[in-house]
Amino acid sequence: MPGLLRGVARTAVVAGTATAVSNRVSRRQQGRWAAQQGGYDEPAPQPAAPAEPAAPDMSDKIDQLKQLGELKTQGVLTDAEFEEQKHRILYG
Repeated sequence: MPGLLRGVARTAVVAGTATAVSNRVSRRQQGRWAAQQGGYDEPAPQPAAPAEPAAPDMSDKIDQLKQLGELKTQGVLTDAEFEEQKHRILYG
């Protein structure tokens, strides 16, 4: 049973990380497409200040870390697995 829970926990962490990355890629592509539709004579819009887009990404990371901590507390993840997943969330 612990092996099954550990597998489910890993899947949840990986799926959450994949969702965050996918959302980020989608936003970036939408920005590029919008710039292309605006015409080539116009300068591309400047990206927003780093503080604005960092807030949603950081809240996603915080949520993922909270879930990860809960899984470790429940005994689903070992210390080594917790550290590995935490590193993936924080540093990509």
